[in-house]
Amino acid sequence: MDKFVINGGIPLKGTVEISGAKNSAVAILPAALLADTPSSIDNLPDINDIELLSKMIQYLGGKTIKKEHEITIDPEGINSFCPPHELASQMRASYYLIGALLSRFKEAAIAMPGGCNIGVRPIDQHIKGFEALGAKTTIEHGIIRVKADKLVGNHIYFDVVSVGATINLMLAACKAEGTTILENCAKEPHVVDVANFLNAMGANIKGAGTDTIKIIGVDKLHGCRHTVIPDQIEAGTYMVAAAATHGDVIVKGIIPKHLESIIAKMSEMGVKIEEYDEELRVTTDGRLKRVDIKTQPYPGFPTDMQQLMAVLLALADGVSVITENVYEGRFKYLDELKKMGVNAKVEGRIAVIEGTQKLTGAPLTATDLRAGAAMVIAGLAASGTTEVKNIYHIDRGYESMEKKLQKLGADIKRVK
Repeated sequence: MDKFVINGGIPLKGTVEISGAKNSAVAILPAALLADTPSSIDNLPDINDIELLSKMIQYLGGKTIKKEHEITIDPEGINSFCPPHELASQMRASYYLIGALLSRFKEAAIAMPGGCNIGVRPIDQHIKGFEALGAKTTIEHGIIRVKADKLVGNHIYFDVVSVGATINLMLAACKAEGTTILENCAKEPHVVDVANFLNAMGANIKGAGTDTIKIIGVDKLHGCRHTVIPDQIEAGTYMVAAAATHGDVIVKGIIPKHLESIIAKMSEMGVKIEEYDEELRVTTDGRLKRVDIKTQPYPGFPTDMQQLMAVLLALADGVSVITENVYEGRFKYLDELKKMGVNAKVEGRIAVIEGTQKLTGAPLTATDLRAGAAMVIAGLAASGTTEVKNIYHIDRGYESMEKKLQKLGADIKRVK
């Protein structure tokens, strides 16, 4: 199993190119199964979750041709609605295959989704939506089975804002009979990206990016070409890394509007951020100021940035408070960061972080995807050597992290 070895204390300098959005891509690949003809998707991040999805599509009978950052998916030969348990159970986003296969076959059977252990992440809103469209759902021996004689549009109100449920119901409803109205929808950029992809295939979806999405069912979808949007969380990760190391980094290939809440909070801390059309420059001058952060669904501050910002707060002047309003189990990583000198106390969904002027290298174990990235940033900012184990978590969502950081001057190596 690989680990990262980091010799910290080097300011990052240079330009980093942002990859396609993981959270878009892992939904768009299953969405391609709804078409009758092949689709080509480019600006695809080269990460493990994409490899897993590609294998599952092949197992189901589809064909995939991947080259660099592009994949062509031919769904014509899809003949199964049961992805393999050992693959589906490794990633959270495998649940998008339920919506896609239910729409295609009126039936799907898939292992309970895996992914990062960051607290309770039920799929009750997905099931509620599928059943509102006319499906019956059973869960036995860790397998979710969803089956319908036919899917009929309905009015569905989500009890909580859920990105996964919003996207999954768009997949399930776009070929259902009649009209589906989804209310209290997630508004994240990747929800809009998936809707744009489905519309390019011939779906009729309006309102993505707002509270209410209207879907008029169509009989058929065709393949198309689509470019995945840039990854806002990867962009935020390198922004925080630049600030934590007092570097000077240009983050390139982004959509600045998607980063507004991150830019606002980092600017409040005293980070200097210069915005351009598709890039921004991050520099810091002197010690950063304390701030309070409350995670919220988009356009609020993203929960996926919480762990990364904790490192910045640990280096700031004063006491900061993080309130985690999305996933209640997302502070486990702080026990690891305490080994480096981070001073943090956790009470339920609240973490209180007292800033320090110095972090020191230590052996760490990544507990999930974003926690692993936070540990890498802490290692880059710390004095001495840091080792981060279990970096398979990081590889699930970041393309070639160590190579991108090496280009910025970081002393980081991947070691067996």
